[in-house]
Amino acid sequence: MRLPAPSFLAAALVIASAVAAPASAEVQQKSDAGFVVREVATVPASPYEVWAVLTAPAKWWNPEHTWSGKADNLYIDSQATGCFCELMPVPAGAPESTRRGSVEHMRIINSTPGRVLRMTGALGPLQGEAVTGVLTMTLKPGPKGTRILWEYVVGGYMRYKTDAIAPAVDAMLAEQMSRLAAQLGGAAEAPVAPPEPPKGESSTPAGEPSAPAAEPTAASPQPEADTKPAVAKRAVKPKAGAPKAGAAKGATVKPKSASAKPAPSAPKAEAPVDGPPSAPSPEPSPEQAPDPGPQPSSDAITPRPPV
Repeated sequence: MRLPAPSFLAAALVIASAVAAPASAEVQQKSDAGFVVREVATVPASPYEVWAVLTAPAKWWNPEHTWSGKADNLYIDSQATGCFCELMPVPAGAPESTRRGSVEHMRIINSTPGRVLRMTGALGPLQGEAVTGVLTMTLKPGPKGTRILWEYVVGGYMRYKTDAIAPAVDAMLAEQMSRLAAQLGGAAEAPVAPPEPPKGESSTPAGEPSAPAAEPTAASPQPEADTKPAVAKRAVKPKAGAPKAGAAKGATVKPKSASAKPAPSAPKAEAPVDGPPSAPSPEPSPEQAPDPGPQPSSDAITPRPPV
C-alpha cells in the first residue's frame, strides 16, 4: 500500500542523497511562497517516441511514489481536462458493490503530442497542502535525439519548509526522469544552455536596420536639389523688377542693392518702384521729374516758396 505522507517525504529525502540526476537537476528558485525545480535529459529517440513512453507512466514511474504501491495502476489521459491518475484497489473486506477508488495526481491543461505536456496538481505530500503546482514537460529534437525538460513550479501555503520540501521534490522528479530516460535507451548529457535558439531568432531582426541605413543617403541629395531652385527663384525676382522700374536710373539701382541684401529687404525696394510706373504715364519726360515746380506758371509758384 501507499506510504503515509511523512514516510513519503522521508523516502524522498533519502532518494535525494542516493539518486543522481539524469543530466541536470536543480532547485532553481526557492522562497517562503514556493519553489521551482528543473530536470533535463537527452535521449536517443524521436520526440514522438518519447511522447508514447511519457504518456504511459506505468512503464517508468517508481511504484514507491504511488498511493497504491503499484505503477501498473497509473495512467495518463493525454487530452485537456484529462488526468494523470491512479486506480486504487477495492479495500479488503469491502462489500462487493464497492467501486475502485482513484487518485488524481495532476490534471492536463496543455497536450501537444511530440512537443508539450503541461499538468497542474500537487504531487505526493503536497496534495494535502493549499498549494498549486504546474509541471511542464517539453520535448525538443536535437542532434543527439530528443531533449526532455521538466519544470515544476509550486506556490501557495504549506506547512513544510521550502528548504526541506524543495530538494525532496527535486530528487523525486530527478529519479522519475532517470527512469524515463533509461526506458528510452539511456540518458545523455543535455545542452548547458537550452534556451539559446530563441535568442538566435532575435538576431534576425538585426538585418532590419540595413534598410534605414540606405534612407539617409536618399535624403541627403534632396536638400541639394531644393537649394538650387531656391537660388534661381531669388535671381529671377529682381530681374523681373528691373524692367518695371522704367527708364529712371535711380530705380534700376535699387533692385540691385535689394538683390545683394537679404530676402526681406527686397520687397521693400519693390514697393516704391511699383508706385512711380503708374504715375509716369501723364509725365512727358523723365527730366521733368526733378524739376516739377518750374514748369507751371510763375504766378502760382511764387507764393508757395515763402511758405
